[in-house]
Amino acid sequence: MASLDTAYPNSYYAASAHAPAPFPRLEGEHECDVCIIGAGYTGLSAALHLLERGSRVIVLEQARVGWGASGRNGGQIVNSYSRDIDVIERTAGARVAEQLGPMAFEGGRIIRELVARYDIDCDLKDGGVFAALNGRQFEELQQQKALWERYGYDQLELLDRSAMRGVVASERYVGGLLDQGGGHIHPLNLALGEAEAVRRLGGQLFEQSQVIEISRGARPSVRTSGGRVSARHLIIAGNAYLGGLVPELKAKSMPCGTQMIATEPLGDELAAELIPNDLCIEDCNYLLDYYRLSADKRLLYGGGVVYGAREPSDIERLIRPKLLKTFPQLESTRIDYAWTGNFLMTLSRLPQMGRLGDTILYSQGCSGHGVTFTHLAGRLLAETLHGDSTRFEAFAGLRHYPFPGGHLLQAPFSALGAWYYSMRDRLGI
Repeated sequence: MASLDTAYPNSYYAASAHAPAPFPRLEGEHECDVCIIGAGYTGLSAALHLLERGSRVIVLEQARVGWGASGRNGGQIVNSYSRDIDVIERTAGARVAEQLGPMAFEGGRIIRELVARYDIDCDLKDGGVFAALNGRQFEELQQQKALWERYGYDQLELLDRSAMRGVVASERYVGGLLDQGGGHIHPLNLALGEAEAVRRLGGQLFEQSQVIEISRGARPSVRTSGGRVSARHLIIAGNAYLGGLVPELKAKSMPCGTQMIATEPLGDELAAELIPNDLCIEDCNYLLDYYRLSADKRLLYGGGVVYGAREPSDIERLIRPKLLKTFPQLESTRIDYAWTGNFLMTLSRLPQMGRLGDTILYSQGCSGHGVTFTHLAGRLLAETLHGDSTRFEAFAGLRHYPFPGGHLLQAPFSALGAWYYSMRDRLGI
């Protein structure tokens, strides 16, 4: 097995994170009710919801808490799924959409509940904007507003070109959709705060404890280089960083990389000029750009997808032109940090939840909407292990297929599809 670099990446988040109290490595034999693989948002949310219900929980992390996508992402609280509810209506039917639709807005509420309950300092800000680059996209935002309102969500406001200019100092947008239930956070500090809450509730969390073997059966167990955990149930929450540990999960998903940069601090005046209300923004392109201000008034800007999760050699060269297309006034601004991270994409771009036998559950494949869905997934996993699997089964019943061409060709096929949709975005059709 190749050695894993378990240090946090050289990101703005790692540089500005609260100094995390380290958790020990797993050593020796342990038993619990639920063992969780992965100390990202899915695993941490599941652990907290289980601990609140009285379960004995052990979480195993191969690197550090929030080391993967949970500590590297754009930090945006975005409602719904990577494929919206109307796609679920068309592909899975009205009954499934009626089950999944209301849950599309629950993840953000869970984040706010955990932040308040456990006093997590993660720079939580309310409000996010979907930004339309052309008339077609603005019409789609109007349809999105009507769709979400049909499922009971009423925190939306359409913005015309003039109103958008008051939200973000960029000439690129013809309109937008303001979601007051969206928002943004320091993602690594959120994960660290959740991990500390796990500790306070009596859960055990072990870092630097990569699972190298899973034994399935009536009482599953996992083995690391230093120890072993047996449990009544196992939750697999490794997402894009699970590797080949569970072959049947790898077959229907693909790790993808996305990149971010952070500018030098802009100062209060310039920051307020760029994004006056401190909202987060994402555009409506298939390969979208997303950005926001940090607590110390840097611009955090991300975008693009690298299929197959290869790490680009020059992240700033890829992302800085996107930033300057949005904010040409930052031409002379220094870039202080550039980093990449992986998310897990499914062919349908809907999340995968399910069972491996009677004692093992999994959740993966948020396809770019992980900040909110992972927190919902943790709640659903806990509900299931405490006797109510209704909502979990709604996701588990979704059909998922392998990528065409298997792992050898999944990246080029996906890139070809992305090229097609990117051309549609450029042409505005």
